[in-house]
Parts: sequence; C-alpha cells; structure tokens
Amino acid sequence: MPVPAELPPVGAAFLLTQLGTHAAMKFAERVSALDLTPPQVGVLRMIAGQPGLSQQNLAERLGMLPSKVVAFVDELEGRSLVTRTRSTRDRRVYELTLTEEGTELMAEIRSVAAEHEADFCRALTPDEHAQLRALLTRVAESHDLTPGVHPGYRIIR
Repeated sequence: MPVPAELPPVGAAFLLTQLGTHAAMKFAERVSALDLTPPQVGVLRMIAGQPGLSQQNLAERLGMLPSKVVAFVDELEGRSLVTRTRSTRDRRVYELTLTEEGTELMAEIRSVAAEHEADFCRALTPDEHAQLRALLTRVAESHDLTPGVHPGYRIIR
C-alpha cells in the first residue's frame, strides 16, 4: 500500500479563496430573497454612493464592458430601481440615480449585508473582526484592488 504524501499546510491564499467562495455563495442566497444577484447589488451600491454617475464611469469603476453595464442598467431601470437621464452638461451622457424604490431596496440590502457580515464573522470578537478587516484591507491594497469593487466584474461578459 502506498504511503500517503505529506501535504503542505493550507496557506492563507487558499483559506481566503475557500472563505471568499463560501461568503459569496451565502451572500447570493441572501440577496436572492430580494430578487437580486450579487452583481446587481454592486451596481445599485455604486449608483447609490455616487448619484449622477454616468454609465461610462460606472463601467470604468467596475472594470466591466460598457455594453454589459447597459444591460444591467436596462434591467434595473425596467424594475423601476434606477433612472437614466441625459446629462445637462453633455447630452451624449446618461446619468444614473436610484428611484425611490431603489433607495428603499438599498436599505434592505444594507440590512441583509450587515446580517451577512455578522453571521460570517460570528466566531470573532469585535476587536478580532476589526483586526481582520484591517489586515485584509492591507492585503487588498497591496494587490491594487479597487476598494468596494469585486474583481469578478472584470470577467462578466
């Protein structure tokens, strides 16, 4: 019978991937109750944080193809969550804002996200949670990741 090979210890990168995938799946489950996908939540969050943001700027900030952003905005506009209005400065540009319904939904999203965060980090004390966030922020910055933007947007086609 062959002797099993000694496996190297599990590294931080693997643990981050394992936990990140688990967190993403659980978050997707939670926001599906709001009839949303995580990418839609991210788009709504970005618009909520920067009312009047143009579709082009949204695409740039998310690292998405502009045509894909248009599809997301079309869908969110069709659900009366986002309005698209022509800019008074440049008629070629559409500015994005949340509707009243979109603003109300963002409040629900914030609640779901806070519940998700609390549940995900329930094994940590408040001080440990703050320390983990600080360490992960430092690692993310060292990789030039855009704060608050999931790198998965870059691969949405």
